[in-house]
Amino acid sequence: MPTPHRPPPGRVSRPPRGLLRSAAGRFRRPRRPAGGHPRSLPKLIRRGAGLLVLAVAVVYLTRVVSGPDLVSAGRALLRDPLGVLVALGMYGCAFVLRAWSWCRVLPGLSPGQSWAALHVSLLGNHVLPFRLGEALRVTTVLRRTRLAPAPVVASTVTLRSADLAAVALLALVAAPALVAALTGPWLVPLVAVLILATLAGAFWLTRLQRATAIVLPVVFVAAVVAWVLEAAVVYEVARLAGLALTPGEAVAVTAVTIAAQTVAVTPGGFGSYEAAATAALVALGAAPGPAFAVALLTHALKTAYSLTVGGVALVTPTRLRLPRVLPGRPEPFPVPPDAPVVVFIPVFNEEETVGEVVERLPAEVAGHPLVTIVIDDGSSDASARRALDAGATVISQPHNLGLGAAVRRGLAEAVRLGPAAVVYLDADLEYFPEDIELLTGPILSGAADYVVGSRFTGSIDRMLPHRRLGNRVLTAWVRWMTRHDVTDGQSGYRAFSPGAARAAEVIHDYNYAQVLTLDLLAKGYRYQEVPIRYAFRATGESFVTLGRYLRKVIPAVHRELNSP
Repeated sequence: MPTPHRPPPGRVSRPPRGLLRSAAGRFRRPRRPAGGHPRSLPKLIRRGAGLLVLAVAVVYLTRVVSGPDLVSAGRALLRDPLGVLVALGMYGCAFVLRAWSWCRVLPGLSPGQSWAALHVSLLGNHVLPFRLGEALRVTTVLRRTRLAPAPVVASTVTLRSADLAAVALLALVAAPALVAALTGPWLVPLVAVLILATLAGAFWLTRLQRATAIVLPVVFVAAVVAWVLEAAVVYEVARLAGLALTPGEAVAVTAVTIAAQTVAVTPGGFGSYEAAATAALVALGAAPGPAFAVALLTHALKTAYSLTVGGVALVTPTRLRLPRVLPGRPEPFPVPPDAPVVVFIPVFNEEETVGEVVERLPAEVAGHPLVTIVIDDGSSDASARRALDAGATVISQPHNLGLGAAVRRGLAEAVRLGPAAVVYLDADLEYFPEDIELLTGPILSGAADYVVGSRFTGSIDRMLPHRRLGNRVLTAWVRWMTRHDVTDGQSGYRAFSPGAARAAEVIHDYNYAQVLTLDLLAKGYRYQEVPIRYAFRATGESFVTLGRYLRKVIPAVHRELNSP
């Protein structure tokens, strides 16, 4: 593995913060009055209020919920699991239709991303209050794609308004008496507002992209069909519980509950959903006990779907490997004949070796002058002074930020010098500075843009067995992810063309190896390996531990693979 920086040592010149806070608290904390702690009364009031609310809820539920009816309805569902699964499948198909509609309205949005954003939003609405999951439709698409914010927001407003207008109109057509009894005169103005919002969103989209008005009627029809499919859940639960609903009545009950959830403040609309569905079923002639049981079980099934499928949507669509087809190789940057080869060496407390590393580097490489930059990543020893005395330019980080941050800084500083090639080298003398011509050769000849020194095709003086095994396993992972013949995925000796150094992005501070390789290959830069020599470090120790390394690196790799 490369030799990343160890975390900064604890400061022994001052006592821990906990001791300071404890000592300071002894002087600032007021004496406890005879009546008890000054904060005990408010805390007691809060606890009492919470217990009172809980008691009221328990009393209400014991009066409203019919235990036998709930048990009977639950057993009925268990007796016909296939019917329940079919109903949930139809519920899922409703979201497939909505995803399809979104893709028609928003060119450039893939079906997978559309489906995932809708289900992340559904999950958010079931775990967040105030319907905050609605905003996740937009944020999920913006985070996972390169689409511009304006059309994403406009399409979301258009489709959601059309969706709600469609369910309201369905309710008016399917069960006008029920709707009139439950909503009075308010539904018609609400439908008008939703239709106006749909048209406004469509007009906005038409200004942004010209084809929206043509597909809007198709989208509205798809919304109507989606709500009919979604009503299958309450229809099936009611059927199994012994309540006879027509398909139109099931749509009307669904519409009433959706209307109630649009103003819900609790996660998932818990409470408002059950109240609205129970009221609708009672208005259709059902007894309160069975009606509440149907409402509760229907909501439970929808919640289970949202948590399960929404959880999957959080990580899908996701890439675990680079695509088989990568972009073409970027055009090279023009390089003047006298452009330097720039070596940057990240350093954290390497005073015993950094001077020798700098001194052993040649004065020039293939006719190009060599410039050495040492990135001092918050060292507390004499590393910076030793590097400066050996002839390097030292650039100091404000404090120990991590190896990834140091590599990012080193690349940026090297690019400013207009290099012919850029080389990264560890400071611990595990790698031979004299091998720099092997690394820069393919870069200077134009054969490659990104060259990695491979210890496993070269010579290894000594490597601890567990390190060798870890390197082999991680290299196999990198080889699988990149679809390239990588033999050393963690080498601490690498070279970059000017274009690759300028384009390289290191997205986390802890480390750089895997994410940098994925980043450059995904951008089309040509990869090559050269055999190098490796010697076991004589001083210091690596900060890498397997658990911490994987906890830091795996999320960063996933983010790198799935960044838009």
